[in-house]
Amino acid sequence: MKGKEVVLVQGMNPNPNDSLITIAFAGRTARELGAAKVTGVIPYLGYMRQDFRFHDGECVSSRQMAWALNQSIDKIITFDPHLHRIHDLAEIFTIARKRLSANTAIAEHIKKKFQKKGTVLVGPDIESSQWAKSIADSIGFESAVFSKERLSSHKVKLKVGNGTEWKGKNVIVVDDIISSGHTILETLKELRQRKVKSIHVICVHPIFAENSYTKILRAGAKTIVSCNTITHKSNGIDMSGIIAEELAK
Repeated sequence: MKGKEVVLVQGMNPNPNDSLITIAFAGRTARELGAAKVTGVIPYLGYMRQDFRFHDGECVSSRQMAWALNQSIDKIITFDPHLHRIHDLAEIFTIARKRLSANTAIAEHIKKKFQKKGTVLVGPDIESSQWAKSIADSIGFESAVFSKERLSSHKVKLKVGNGTEWKGKNVIVVDDIISSGHTILETLKELRQRKVKSIHVICVHPIFAENSYTKILRAGAKTIVSCNTITHKSNGIDMSGIIAEELAK
């Protein structure tokens, strides 16, 4: 290992605490053994949604996670991290970082599976426009983005903009992370009321907490496809080629 570049590939779901300790220990050990460079490939970067102290005494775990990795590895590579109150990985990481996008792979999947005519890509909230609208624009598909008002951690209210003819359309809902699934479920409810022909769901990171995968299917999704940043039976879009290209640079 001495003088060599080491690449650690580590998932962070479903046990992020164990995963973080594992990569931190492995990274520091590689350094102790003389590795010239240690790169951590973490397809889904956990803890990023805890980007604020919502209640007194809470840990802002996104910053603590970054601190641990800053001490352990030299570079991090990840896909579509959750960036909300933290706007850029540079705000918390002092090491080299590379933010990869799943958009191109998702766009290719959609082109293979769906006809442009009669298909609309939907983002369930404004934040999701960087996936839904960007992907739609890249392949010439129609798109629409809903606005979301979060009433609580388990309740949201959606507003659907005007200008889109929904009846009889095939709709693809695209989002970065599906965890509890409440936003997606509300989106499906709104779409069903508009008499769409079919609803399909695509996400980058398939957490699917609280049995949300089954709930979404029961709510009317014809298919659910995810990227394999997290291992799940819905995986249908492979990220390994993008990772290999980045490592080869």
